[in-house]
Amino acid sequence: MKDEEVGQAGPTELFDTHCHLDVAAFDADRDAAIARARAAGVARFLNPAYDLESSRRAAALAQTYAGVVAAVGVHPNDAADFDEAKLAELRALALAPQVIAIGEIGLDYYRQTTPRDKQIQAFAAQLALAGELNLPVIVHCRDAYDDALALLCDHGRGLPGLVMHAFSGRKEHLRAALALDVYIGIGGPVTYPNAHALRDVVKAAPLERIVIETDSPYLAPQSHRGRRNEPAHVVEVARAIAEIRGMSARDIARITTDNGRRLFGLN
Repeated sequence: MKDEEVGQAGPTELFDTHCHLDVAAFDADRDAAIARARAAGVARFLNPAYDLESSRRAAALAQTYAGVVAAVGVHPNDAADFDEAKLAELRALALAPQVIAIGEIGLDYYRQTTPRDKQIQAFAAQLALAGELNLPVIVHCRDAYDDALALLCDHGRGLPGLVMHAFSGRKEHLRAALALDVYIGIGGPVTYPNAHALRDVVKAAPLERIVIETDSPYLAPQSHRGRRNEPAHVVEVARAIAEIRGMSARDIARITTDNGRRLFGLN
């Protein structure tokens, strides 16, 4: 499949539902990276945060660039000192019109820079904030699917949308997530030669529940592995999913963009 299938001049637009354009890795060429993505067919970018400072940056970035929207939140690895004051600041930031979600928030038992009880406390508090403000949630989960899904079952019901970013769970986790109406975020790792389990998830997941992302500047697809990732490379994610599902990349782009718009309440 060729990139032209989702091409620059065609009617299909791509939505990178998870990219960190605010971080220092893009300071030297942010405008150029966004321009490259637009040339590749990316029309919309969602920039989630991971702490209060990145929440401020994400909200400001979304005011600066057309097609960029923001999420605010505190990542589990940054949640050791999460408290009511931080929650109050997140609440204030989330009221800005360009902020359309809470995230990325969740659990990370891989690095465990924050004790598990503090991670759970911060996750539950931010899920409650999302419920209060009627905002969708971007969930970070690494090596913590059982606990994360249990918390979503207890605190995530009734939210307007949930997505498990950079999904890396097993099929039983997929089934449990789908039972909670969770969307599945698929990024560059689906292109890795040894990503057999993730490709099985892509085969099994309903197409209407898949969204695509880059997690730029992290998790570059195989052709750029070891280098900085950027939103233009979401085209390669669409192509990989299209190959797995035996469809055209254009159809995958259309479906996943529609899914992203529905998930985040965008026209």
